[in-house]
Amino acid sequence: MSLWLDFLGAEIRYVKTSFGSIRIAEAGKGNAEALFLMHGIGGHIEAYAKNVVPLADTFHVIALDFIGHGLSEKRDDVEYTPITYARLLAELMDVMDIQSAHLSGESLGGWVAGVFAALYPNRVKRLVLNTAAGIPVVSEKGRQDLRNLDELNKKNFGKPPSVETIRMRMQWLMHESNWHLLDDELIGSRLALYTRPDFQRTAPLVFALVKRHDELGESGAMIQPQDLQCETLYLWTRDNPIHDVAAATAACERTPKGKLYVMHADAAHWPQYEAPDEFNAVMRKFLTTGDC
Repeated sequence: MSLWLDFLGAEIRYVKTSFGSIRIAEAGKGNAEALFLMHGIGGHIEAYAKNVVPLADTFHVIALDFIGHGLSEKRDDVEYTPITYARLLAELMDVMDIQSAHLSGESLGGWVAGVFAALYPNRVKRLVLNTAAGIPVVSEKGRQDLRNLDELNKKNFGKPPSVETIRMRMQWLMHESNWHLLDDELIGSRLALYTRPDFQRTAPLVFALVKRHDELGESGAMIQPQDLQCETLYLWTRDNPIHDVAAATAACERTPKGKLYVMHADAAHWPQYEAPDEFNAVMRKFLTTGDC
């Protein structure tokens, strides 16, 4: 199915902020509770093509492109860190007149969601950390996965990306049994975004975050699970790279109101796209009841 059939019923628009123009996909405006969905490093709203409209049966859903990503503003005068993205989210909520919301993010988006929840605890209802970054890597395999990601990212900037480099990067995101989802449209949309001159200019700044992982950990810029005051779900997969189930379990045990759910379906780093029916059902149940 086309990404744009998946988005049928959502509004794609731009919101002006002091960070620049931010692209969002929005659905379910009449619903009482808002839900923000946030993508991973190098990602964009298309990562949530299979979630925005289905979850709009219950929530006012907003997926956004972070600055430096997708079709949002590309800037070379900001530091692309989770704290910057969290401040962007706070301003976006202000502009959209949303005082508090549920948050869910995958990878970098989860890191941002966790940092935001600690900085602005009164603005978060429930929190879903979906295969999130920003928690300690606890295994040697995880550390090797991080090195592998850095190598893959290097292939996407400094020289024009290709179908093959994009395919390799996106295969890293998915369980091998789901590689059939990497069709011409999904790869083509990312290739079109990555070959834009504005993204090529800022990509080194965006992807530098991977190299700074250890530095940020030492500086306290990671998620601090003990500081998360809201009900928090670690929504994980058996085959998530870098942060395995052991990492999620360790972080969950330090989270005062933390719960862990491991997907039954085969999925790796993109469960919201690889197994959307299970993902959407878990999201809907947790965000409405606090259970999973």
